[in-house]
Amino acid sequence: MATGSRIERKKYQKKSSRKSSRKSSNKGRHILRNILIGIFAIFFIILLGGGALFGYYVMQAPDINQEDLVGQVSSKIYDREGNLIKELGGQNRDLMTADDIPENLKNAVLAIEDARFYSHSGVDPIRIVGAVFANIRAGGIAQGGSTITQQLVKLSVFSTDFHDQTLERKAQEAWLALDVERKYSKDEILSLYLNKLFYSNNVYGAKTAAKQFFGKDLDQLSIAEAALLAGIPQAPSDYDPYSHPKEATERRDLVLDVMLDRKLINQAQHDEAINTSVSDSLVALDHSNSQEKDLIIDAYLAMVADEVKEKMNLDIYTDGLQVYTNMDYGAQEHLYQTVNNNEEIGFPNDSMQTAASIINTSNGELVAVIGGRKQENTMALNRATDLKRSIGSTMKPLADYGPAFEYLNFSTGTLVVDEPYKYSSGAEIYNYDMDYKGKQTLREALAGSRNIPALKTLQAVGLDNSYAFLQKLDINIVNDDKKELVEANAIGGEVSPVKLSAAYAAISNYGKYHKPITVNRVVTAAGTEERFESKEIQAMKDTTAYMLVDILKGVPGNFASRSAIEGLHQAGKTGTTNYTNDQLNQLGIDSSTYAAPDGWYAGITPQYAFAGWVGYDNPLEAGNYLSLSDTSIPQAIYKEMITYLMNDVPNTDWLKPDNIVETEIEKYTDPILLPGPYTPAEARSKELFIKGQEPKKQSLAYGRYIDAPTNFNAQYNQDDKTITATWDPLTTSSGQFVLNVNGVDVYSGSDTSVTIPAESDGEYTLRLTIVDGNSSSDTLVITLNISGSEDSSQESESIPDESSSESTSIPPLDSSYPQDPPIPDGFFENDEN
Repeated sequence: MATGSRIERKKYQKKSSRKSSRKSSNKGRHILRNILIGIFAIFFIILLGGGALFGYYVMQAPDINQEDLVGQVSSKIYDREGNLIKELGGQNRDLMTADDIPENLKNAVLAIEDARFYSHSGVDPIRIVGAVFANIRAGGIAQGGSTITQQLVKLSVFSTDFHDQTLERKAQEAWLALDVERKYSKDEILSLYLNKLFYSNNVYGAKTAAKQFFGKDLDQLSIAEAALLAGIPQAPSDYDPYSHPKEATERRDLVLDVMLDRKLINQAQHDEAINTSVSDSLVALDHSNSQEKDLIIDAYLAMVADEVKEKMNLDIYTDGLQVYTNMDYGAQEHLYQTVNNNEEIGFPNDSMQTAASIINTSNGELVAVIGGRKQENTMALNRATDLKRSIGSTMKPLADYGPAFEYLNFSTGTLVVDEPYKYSSGAEIYNYDMDYKGKQTLREALAGSRNIPALKTLQAVGLDNSYAFLQKLDINIVNDDKKELVEANAIGGEVSPVKLSAAYAAISNYGKYHKPITVNRVVTAAGTEERFESKEIQAMKDTTAYMLVDILKGVPGNFASRSAIEGLHQAGKTGTTNYTNDQLNQLGIDSSTYAAPDGWYAGITPQYAFAGWVGYDNPLEAGNYLSLSDTSIPQAIYKEMITYLMNDVPNTDWLKPDNIVETEIEKYTDPILLPGPYTPAEARSKELFIKGQEPKKQSLAYGRYIDAPTNFNAQYNQDDKTITATWDPLTTSSGQFVLNVNGVDVYSGSDTSVTIPAESDGEYTLRLTIVDGNSSSDTLVITLNISGSEDSSQESESIPDESSSESTSIPPLDSSYPQDPPIPDGFFENDEN
């Protein structure tokens, strides 16, 4: 019974287990079914909602017509007063038709832009999915999903601003692309697209680009040329074959590789095209239709294009923008006319080039800029931003003296010796005049542009401190492909005119630096507006900037005669560079002939900062060197422009910061000392100090004041034929009396009486002085006339010796205290580099 009971229980348990398993399985299927129903419900709701949202977006889409597809969206450029100065667009395009597209160009464009162009209906789901996965792998936007048709729609009616690429805009773009595909053939769409594209150098449309770049019709394009045209529009500025042939070649070769992979060309065609030089296939650009106004604003417009691209990732040549710039068009035009047509400036020929930049010191706004002269084409080399030439001595305030004031608390009166000297490497360094001035204050050394004191000052500061100082002014010097300074940078280094003007603007603006800015605000085709200001950075102490300004005030008119402007508060610094001996030999120039590759001038007022350069693009070509007078041309440009700009501006001076004190010193003392009572005017100067660093002790180099002797008397004794002189004792613990009779010192010591023989008749002149070291008192004089047995003056009263007291107290000024001779007009330094 018990056994049977156990069997029954096992059967019951198995049955219960099967029932429980069936219940659990049913429950699991029920949950899964509910989940699937929920997922489908959510998907349906999303699909329904997405469809509704898509429908709503489509209802808001703009109309697109033939005029939109054929026309070119133009950008408008305004000056700072809101006046329209340039309208950019494809007004001069040669339009192609669907029958004009050559097979080479079609294959190249489709290979790199839209391989399934002829199989999709305007939107390519495969391309979109591929772009999504590519972007996920890249962690950002690495690939776009737009078809050529979508890009045509975007170029025709939408903004390309990244911030405008919303879901709504994408939906409308896709819908309009489908609509375009229904109305136009594939070849028509492709031709419309190719007509829209910008190819750099103010060239729009593939047909125009073929003529401008290669001098060919479309059907004459080689595979290499077609691949180049296919690659440029993605980034026209970066792939400009004239300005960036290396980058353009790399882009063309990428297109050729893709064409080979997709079997659009064979290996032989690929290799032949790869081995074709991009530069050799180009012809000179024809800008004969360019108006003078285009040439006037050319350099400025190039900077505007770069700035808009950098800050908004938009292209002023294709994106239909309204760009309000900081350009003072009057100043821009005046600068253009000054360097091109003003004969008084003194350009000796049309080959000599120039570049100049003018900045508003208070906000960094670029007032005017010129990138060259006597240019016939727009989109030319902008030397104001791209020049790679040493700035000569204009570097000295930035790399040497500024850091010395900033980090070492040097005074403008700090002593530095101009003497034969060498770099740490052992190489010689020379001054421009191959001479040495001896002891100098920093003021004299900087204003006079002495190279050796500049190097010594840089060595005192240290290369790392100097580099840090320059970096805050956005100057990054490169030596041997490394961002670092070498000692030669004490007297030069490569800085563009625009960056140099910005650095000097910071000096003028009490150390506050603003990165140069050309654009005030931009309105996109979609109507969005963005404003721009240059962020202010305290790049140096206001005391540092003021000390530099105070020294550089001494340059215009004295060391830079052509920059002098009567009555104007201004400061500046000249700069030139040298040829090496080997370069002089290469040019066939005798060592006695003055020749320089570069001439610079950086000038400032409280309102404006100017930097200008002159030279030749190839300074090693025969005849391409600057004479002494040529190096002063930037000064003349500065004078012309600042006179123009300051015409309606108050002539204000810089204000001394509260933490600066001006103190008269005795020059060439180390440590710096106050002048003594006998320090001559030539050895005195007023110098600037950080408050609390000014000298307290007085110099004794030229003597100190000592009271004259008192009660000086002399009496002749007829009996023993002697003269007895007496006086009061010394009142100080040091010093001694010196008695001189008829030009001969007869006594020195601290006694208060002396008896001297007087056996001969005649005049006896006694002079008594107190001497202490190199200082002496006024001299008292007694004259006795002795004749026979009679003494005409038995006891005479002493009187000061007015003829000799000054001269005995002040020795002649030693030659070790040099005074700078006046600089003849037109004489400028030639800095070693």
